[in-house]
Amino acid sequence: MQTVSHNIVRGSPVHAKAQCSRPRRGRAQHTRATVATEPRTELKTTKSEKIFKEAQTMLPGGVNSPVRAFKSVGGQPIIFESVKGSKCYDVDGNEYIDYVGSWGPAIVGHANEEVNAALKAQVDKGTSFGAPCELENQLARVVIDRVPCLEMVRFVNSGTEACLSVLRLMRAFTGRTKLLKFSGCYHGHADSFLVQAGSGVATLGLPDSPGVPAASTAATLTAQYNNLDSVREVFAANKGEIAGVILEPVVGNSGYIAPTKDFLKGIQDIAREDGALLCFDEVMTGFRIAKGCAQEYFGVTPDLTTLGKVIGGGLPVGAYGGRADIMKMVAPAGPMYQAGTLSGNPLAMTAGLKTLEILDRPGAYEHLEKITGRLIEGILQAGRDAGHAVTGGHISGMYGFFFTDGEVKNFEDAAKQDTAKFGRWHRGMLEHGIYLAPSAYEAGFTSLAHTEEDIDKTIQAAREVMQSI
Repeated sequence: MQTVSHNIVRGSPVHAKAQCSRPRRGRAQHTRATVATEPRTELKTTKSEKIFKEAQTMLPGGVNSPVRAFKSVGGQPIIFESVKGSKCYDVDGNEYIDYVGSWGPAIVGHANEEVNAALKAQVDKGTSFGAPCELENQLARVVIDRVPCLEMVRFVNSGTEACLSVLRLMRAFTGRTKLLKFSGCYHGHADSFLVQAGSGVATLGLPDSPGVPAASTAATLTAQYNNLDSVREVFAANKGEIAGVILEPVVGNSGYIAPTKDFLKGIQDIAREDGALLCFDEVMTGFRIAKGCAQEYFGVTPDLTTLGKVIGGGLPVGAYGGRADIMKMVAPAGPMYQAGTLSGNPLAMTAGLKTLEILDRPGAYEHLEKITGRLIEGILQAGRDAGHAVTGGHISGMYGFFFTDGEVKNFEDAAKQDTAKFGRWHRGMLEHGIYLAPSAYEAGFTSLAHTEEDIDKTIQAAREVMQSI
């Protein structure tokens, strides 16, 4: 697997048209050969500025998650009013083609009519039970059927909760304490994981985090992604002491970075030989790059997996699961305690079920592969034609690129990129009606709602912006 443009996707997929009730501003007539674009004008964000100014008096930094603040790309965030299909709309009436997708969950498109209808029907029955419901069984059955390593699963409320729970589980099952993670991989903001954590930490240029006691991270070891020698060195120095290894099988929190051909299998072999468990953090890749997640795509089955984003269809959700003998350690079946008031809540289960049903229809992943491949090829070619050093790639509906020479194999390579240029690129694309992740250290996402017209317009905007930065 390489981080340059072409990646082969396995799996069988679905094409869904975007359903957008709001008018486009100045919809242009276009053909596949040429695309008429709107003239570049100064983006009007008067209302967004007013709302954000007020937010800063009440919310730390004016946001409820750091990357939303636009700190690394300049300017200030636009304030969303609504979303539909592949589009998002701000409070000033601007329309954007969205490649963030609520950071991954909106894989069938924003406010999908089928998902909405299922949610509305469930609301009338109740939004939270705090008791078992059959919807939990139904979603569990679907994810266990599709994900190779899953024999049992526990639903929680976020990716962070899933990852901190699976860490406790690995320690409980093995009787060991140490954890191996990889520089630039993000697994939520639990203390043990805030070591070389990439993503928002890298975006803001902060140390991993004050307020994290040294004792909390003393048992956290790090290796370099795509570097098996570094993994071997860590295991050799900590023989018989490592409870588990956790990693993003495809990195999305240092930008998009795919594993080399033998990396994932090599980690599995090293961990297994030492008696450590292997966990794939598929909060981002789960059901996005293949029907059976990254583990199906790459043919490597871990012991445990964390999930989130897509399985909640846009509602707060997380999950962890794996081999039955390991999962039976979790309370009340076993002694490892973990609980949650809203875990398995009926709204998240309903949205997740409908989303996974849509993804299971013929043509879904083929559509994601086709449009995402065209998108990243178009962006890379636009960059090269304008004389920029660019590299990037994609798998199915996940993509990314860097302003740098050569292949990016790990966070250390990603850190060499021109982040100032990325900031100018981001602003230019925003002014052309394209909404991208406001960080050079984040992957991008497409959806079943993205159309060929969306891709045409985005590539044309990319050509114009690449020439101007």
